[in-house]
Amino acid sequence: MKNEMIAMILAGGQGSRLGKLTRTIAKPAVPFGGKYRIIDFSLSNCSNSGIRTIGVVTQYQPLELNSHIGNGSHWGLDHKDGGVTILQPHSSLDGEKWFEGTAHAIYQNISYIDSHNPTYLLILSGDHIYKMDYEHMLHFHKRKKATATVAVIHVPLEEASRFGIMNTDNTDRIIDFEEKPAKPKSNLASMGIYIFTWEVLRRYLTESHATGQNMDDFGKNVIPSFLANGENVFAYSFNGYWKDVGTIESLWEANMAFINPDHELNIRDKSWRIYSKNPVAPPHYLATGAKVKESLIVDGCYISGEINHSIISQNVKIGANSVIKDSIVMANTVIGKNVTIDRAIVGEHAVFADNAQVVGDKSIEVVGYNEIVGGLNDEEE
Repeated sequence: MKNEMIAMILAGGQGSRLGKLTRTIAKPAVPFGGKYRIIDFSLSNCSNSGIRTIGVVTQYQPLELNSHIGNGSHWGLDHKDGGVTILQPHSSLDGEKWFEGTAHAIYQNISYIDSHNPTYLLILSGDHIYKMDYEHMLHFHKRKKATATVAVIHVPLEEASRFGIMNTDNTDRIIDFEEKPAKPKSNLASMGIYIFTWEVLRRYLTESHATGQNMDDFGKNVIPSFLANGENVFAYSFNGYWKDVGTIESLWEANMAFINPDHELNIRDKSWRIYSKNPVAPPHYLATGAKVKESLIVDGCYISGEINHSIISQNVKIGANSVIKDSIVMANTVIGKNVTIDRAIVGEHAVFADNAQVVGDKSIEVVGYNEIVGGLNDEEE
């Protein structure tokens, strides 16, 4: 059976810039927005776009991610004629072979892709926050008779040097590509989302491997090779919200924006839902004297302090007279009495002793998973 388009989600990144938050889990598995994980957005976009066959390519610390995704049923992706498949690095003739880059990860999984016989291949990153209909991008790819289509977004010109920048003509054809240019010619930044005509991409990957050419990365190798060989490569402009949450600051900013019910991501839009694997929990409980202002509190929480412009995830306990401000507190955290948390990201299962303080001044403070903050209180209350 031939599939028109299948998706490959690249979810193997270590995410070292997220520090403590990715020491034991892959970046796409990092919690976001109280009850989601970052990869939920790519999976939900696939589900809402009608894509039913998805390979998730993992590498670094995959256990939490694998457990979260399961068979894809929480995203409506548990289909007998496709569904979600977790793809991990596998041994080759020269021993354990880790993925050397984004395109190399696809090359290593050619047999999986061939087994589904797609006409088009959608390449996604598992660590971006956005909502996008990939079907619209596929229509664009077909209309342009493209062999490769790159999703792009306009970024402020002063930030363009941080991205791969596409320069196009008036038909949206990409005429050249610059990887993090010092003096960018445009502000069309690659989103790391590609549609390839599979037959063409497959030929480039297999021939480069056979001849020893470097074709490990889409941005650095594949797209420039397509351009050099005169392939039809086009830029598909995306106008919605998109955020790369690869740093502590960007992750904190995206979460803080998420609190606003009128945020352009519009997470409450029932026509394009973001799905996740969520445990069933009772509604959150506000004790007498608790105060909540402009915050997002998920089910199962017990709040006896003051919450101001923060996200509180499942099953968090917050003691009396504690103040949480401009912060993200992940699931199953226990916070004692008289605690102050300000401009911080708190990992799952953290424990705060009474009177502990975590305050971010010039940068966002991070408390790791299972971390204990403050001295242990031996007194019986």
